[in-house]
Amino acid sequence: MLSAKQHLLTALAAELEKLQTGAGARAAFESPKVAAHGDLACTAAMQLAKALKQNPRQLSESLRIALLATPAFERWVDAIEIAGPGFINIRLKDAAKQAVVHEVLQAAECFGEQPAQPHKVLVEFVSANPTGPLHVGHGRQAALGDAICNLLATQGQQVYREFYYNDAGVQIGTLANSTQLRAKGYKPGDAEWPSGENAPAYNGDYIQDIANDFLAKKTVKSDDREFTGSGDVNDLDGMRLFAVAYLRREQDLDLKAFDVRFDNYYLESSLYTSGKVDAAVQKLRDAGKTYEQDGALWLKSTDYGDDKDRVMRKGDGTYTYFVPDVAYHIAKWERGFTRVVNIQGTDHHGTIARVRAGLQAANVGIPEGYPDYVLHTMVRVMRGGEEVKISKRAGSYVTLRDLIEWTSKDAVRFFLLSRKPDTEYIFDIDLALAQNNDNPVYYVQYAHARICSVLAAWKEKDGGDVASLAQANLSPLQSPQAHALMLALAKYPEMLTSAANDFAPHDVTFYLRDLASLYHSYYDAERILVDDEAVKKARLALVAATAQVLRNGLKVLGVSAPQKM
Repeated sequence: MLSAKQHLLTALAAELEKLQTGAGARAAFESPKVAAHGDLACTAAMQLAKALKQNPRQLSESLRIALLATPAFERWVDAIEIAGPGFINIRLKDAAKQAVVHEVLQAAECFGEQPAQPHKVLVEFVSANPTGPLHVGHGRQAALGDAICNLLATQGQQVYREFYYNDAGVQIGTLANSTQLRAKGYKPGDAEWPSGENAPAYNGDYIQDIANDFLAKKTVKSDDREFTGSGDVNDLDGMRLFAVAYLRREQDLDLKAFDVRFDNYYLESSLYTSGKVDAAVQKLRDAGKTYEQDGALWLKSTDYGDDKDRVMRKGDGTYTYFVPDVAYHIAKWERGFTRVVNIQGTDHHGTIARVRAGLQAANVGIPEGYPDYVLHTMVRVMRGGEEVKISKRAGSYVTLRDLIEWTSKDAVRFFLLSRKPDTEYIFDIDLALAQNNDNPVYYVQYAHARICSVLAAWKEKDGGDVASLAQANLSPLQSPQAHALMLALAKYPEMLTSAANDFAPHDVTFYLRDLASLYHSYYDAERILVDDEAVKKARLALVAATAQVLRNGLKVLGVSAPQKM
């Protein structure tokens, strides 16, 4: 069907170009909102009518006649109907819809993917400071980042995954002090333990674990560092380095349990030690985009649409947090990443304008709108109808590892991707464990397993080979349920492209649920392993293609496609 649709689109473009120069470039098909209205729809006549000073319905009728005379429409279209003020509804021949089955089976795991592109894309996500376990918000970001990377890869883009974290600063100092207090035998609630807003401390039990291992002189190794504890309770600097390495290892374990990998870990401290922060500030000075006032250095960010100018360097000589961000993104650009996507919590919304302003003011050739941002809200966790707020291990929040252990990696990924990133999400533990149609990941995986069971039964009884189905005669696929399933399969590539362009992996979850629903309806309507060999082969080819697309879509989400459930 994809080939047929492309031929029809080319023919439509040619006829529109005859009506008005340049109109061919806007040729497009839509899916009718009501299935009974046809398989494809076109609104081109209504769009052109005003410019051509013609009645839209009459123009639609003229276009209908012209299209039916083209070889492509003669071959693939059964009928064209005009509706309402000028909608053109197209009904495809059965052969056009059936063709997608062969296209899926021949392309297999590559179905829906686009040719390789030359440019590189860097996606930065998770980027949690090493001060504690990853919480469920980090989990949502990990699922989003990984799925967006997978989506971009389907479009042929060279994707690079990066984790950026602050390995210095006030929070790391608090981590070291908290660890030292635990090492000395103090705990939250003791008189010696810091309390109040001006005396922060990390209270989770994991701090005691760090202190114990440091005192035991253990060696901890993460993906990007290794450190051995000295065992000296007064070695605060060594305790800081040990604690960072310990928590980085813990984060690695969380991410590996979630099946998320990174190509690089980028340290904020390296921006200072390499001189990149000072260099970025000098670029802004040289461009005339800074000024001194009240003992501070300011960026003229209002020149680039920010609501007010921003302090870059405070009176005490330290930089505000967006300055290293500007330096970091200049480094991304210099590393050859012409496109960058940052996935962050909604609390970072205020940094977007000032980072982009700094990048424009630096005058290094970075285009406006660089980088792209995907912002997500936090996640609430419900269990037994009540909100779960505290993890003993973390002290004040539910961790990603908690969520995986309570349910499964597949459930966590699918659930956290099933809503738009900027909408609040409530993760229902009980629903994630339910083995029924209300559980969306179970519903989709069960459709795949159900198909695998049919194919396995065919193989056991008849010695059937799925590879042979790529040449099956598909003409017996005539039922409304079969047609609906084939049309859904044909939408997969366009859905992928749209989801990648919009950074919208939730579109994939919606599509998979719809496809699973159509398969379950088809299974209920038509027996697959019938006696008629031609009918059986055609139906097996259709369900094998459906299983392939389910697998492909689940892979984009990082979710498994089990053969048995």
